[in-house]
Amino acid sequence: MKLSPLLTVTLSTHPLGCQVLATLHSAFTLTVGYAIGIWLKSGDGNMTVVWTAKRDDPPISSNSTLELTVDGLLLKQGSDVQGQVYVDTEPAGFASMLNSGNFVIYAQESSSPVAVPVWQSFHHPTDTILGGQNLTIRNQLVSSMSTSDRSTGHYFLAFQRDNDLVAYPINSSAQSLDAYWASISMNLYGVEQLNLDTEGNLCFDHVLPCLVNNSNHQNQPQNTSSIYRATLDVDGNLRLYEHLFEDKEGIDITILWKARSDECQIKGFCGINSYCSNTNGNARCQCYPGFVPCNNETTGRNAMFLECKLNYSKDDCERSGDRNFLLYNIVSLEEMWWDGYPYWAKQMSMGACEKSCKTDCDCGAALYTNGQCNKYSLPLRYGSKASNELDTGMALFKVPSGYVFRGNTTTSSPKKPNAIDNNRKGLILILASTLGSISFLCVVFVVSIFFTYRSQVHRLAKLSASSKLGFTEECSLRSFSFDELVKATNGFTEEVGRGSFGAVYRGTIGENNRIRIAVKRMERIVDEGEREFRAEITAIARTHHRNLVKLVGFCIEGSRKLLVYEYVSNGSLANLLFKTKKHLPLKERLKIALDVARGVQYLHEECEVCIAHCNLKPQNILMDELLTAKLSDFGLARLSKPEFSRNRADKEVTTGYLAPEWQKEALVSIKADVFSYGIVLLEIVCRRRNIEVNVPSPEEVLLSTWAYHCFATEQLHDLVVVAYQEEDMDWKTLERMLKVGLLCVQDYPSLRPSMRDVILMLEGWKHIPIPPSPSPSR
Repeated sequence: MKLSPLLTVTLSTHPLGCQVLATLHSAFTLTVGYAIGIWLKSGDGNMTVVWTAKRDDPPISSNSTLELTVDGLLLKQGSDVQGQVYVDTEPAGFASMLNSGNFVIYAQESSSPVAVPVWQSFHHPTDTILGGQNLTIRNQLVSSMSTSDRSTGHYFLAFQRDNDLVAYPINSSAQSLDAYWASISMNLYGVEQLNLDTEGNLCFDHVLPCLVNNSNHQNQPQNTSSIYRATLDVDGNLRLYEHLFEDKEGIDITILWKARSDECQIKGFCGINSYCSNTNGNARCQCYPGFVPCNNETTGRNAMFLECKLNYSKDDCERSGDRNFLLYNIVSLEEMWWDGYPYWAKQMSMGACEKSCKTDCDCGAALYTNGQCNKYSLPLRYGSKASNELDTGMALFKVPSGYVFRGNTTTSSPKKPNAIDNNRKGLILILASTLGSISFLCVVFVVSIFFTYRSQVHRLAKLSASSKLGFTEECSLRSFSFDELVKATNGFTEEVGRGSFGAVYRGTIGENNRIRIAVKRMERIVDEGEREFRAEITAIARTHHRNLVKLVGFCIEGSRKLLVYEYVSNGSLANLLFKTKKHLPLKERLKIALDVARGVQYLHEECEVCIAHCNLKPQNILMDELLTAKLSDFGLARLSKPEFSRNRADKEVTTGYLAPEWQKEALVSIKADVFSYGIVLLEIVCRRRNIEVNVPSPEEVLLSTWAYHCFATEQLHDLVVVAYQEEDMDWKTLERMLKVGLLCVQDYPSLRPSMRDVILMLEGWKHIPIPPSPSPSR
């Protein structure tokens, strides 16, 4: 094997951190091992990795052997193949480590005087290309996790279909919103590769001007030589380095060019709910006001990729109701920007914007720009301060009262001084005594009023209960008479749907019949007392979320029990998926899947009382005029008759939406909703029902079984060929949605993720493990 004096190929030590271990097989426990790599030497003894074989595989032991074949490298430990880098075929003739840093394998010697290369490392780049190497449209650069961990990191650089070279976060949707650097301004039509020559010029194929024209190469001192490399570094920045050697010993490493001068312009440099600020050229990540690092033990305060979470519970906001403006203050940050679309936007003053966010439990933060208040739900992505973005503005964050954020901030209330001057202590003591006396007198006055009107308040409470006044005010519901609903629905003539608990009719109320409503006649509920029915409706009425259908009223007259909902105009998700031919791009389907997931997560984790839907299916998911998904029929499971619940369970099992524990009469938890959501997600991806009889083969009858077969055999095209006939397919997003759906439909509830994890995985913020077969028998 020929070796360059400046580059070597060797078995190198591979220390692993806990973050790398999370990506390895669970049975692997070693913390130190070896990996195959090409290293660039330097004079100080340090080495720079420029290529790694099978970078995401576990490390190997010291007794491993490396064999050269005509298809690449084959790694063996003893007589067993421990990790195959490429397919095993006939042995190669010889290999050579070229001065360019290219490791080349040649075929067996033949009568031909010219050796034939059959494999070379330059055709399989990891995070680096060297002088004389090309990055083509058939491969990409992927950053490393860290300087000591060479496994797949957080960013990738690749050519798009339009021939632009673009950099994205690795777990993003790879859409324009996620790109943080692109060659779009260079008119690269027809370009198929990026070239780095041996003189340090970084250019596109036959396109001028170059990204880098290295004019310093001709001015090098004598007895020196340079090796150039372009690396997509750990932080996602593409940099061009020059390694200057004198007498074959490294004397200097220089950065000649970098794609982004400010690391805060790199999307994903800071994790969710944190923002990037650049002071004196040093980018750092900080949590937003009201947030704390997700893991204080493993994440430094200013560390790259810092992820943060709320330091207070949203349950407090829900319980406080209209009084939550007393529970929170507003802290603001100037010149802020983050990515995403607001769920609510309106022109108003900044003071009104602060008040609107304080009283809205869904408002995680607001961005006030050009007189417009934009409210966002969590998590917040790609945040930065003093960015060059045009949409920078004043960011408003809701924090608990008494919270102190130290930084360049302003608050909606005056700041408290850190210390008090000794000369003013006497005045403060007098004021405190006076205020204490006034407070005492006020307490005495209030107590006297309380006891004076105690009997009247008690009688008023009884009157309210009997006249339904208290119930209506508490839940902001309207009590309708049966005759009013007969008139509103024109005698229940226009049926718009039929759910598990009864038929639904369209109607109108209000002045000039402007308000459209949907009236559900509860036909299959227990004949319980009026008080018990009101208690269940109270729990439903206290839910407030943009992905839930809003309950606006009720009617109770003897055995007649009806519920009045807001009218959702675009019908059910089942009609959209299975009965219409409307084109639904994958991006739109991902949005619908996230809407449904957020609605279920709210019922499971953010309500005052945890609510299991127990009837999640496309027929119970309604679509408004903006194609926002809203869940219906939630909270009604406890109202159903026992025999109806059993009959419904038997029927729904045949359609596949109910979890296996229903059929086994096992304990049913909120994980049953996760199973139903997984079936719905697979139907959204494939645009076919869970159970189809008219299919070419028996294994395609059950969608979850067919989906796992296509995933395991890497035949995703067979799964979605009907649903995406002419769509420019984003296979990475589709695979991410498919893997999440298969994780949700596992037979054992403990293997299913929580809805919070489902959302993070769909958005690309959480690693998705390889799903096992949904059922052990499959």
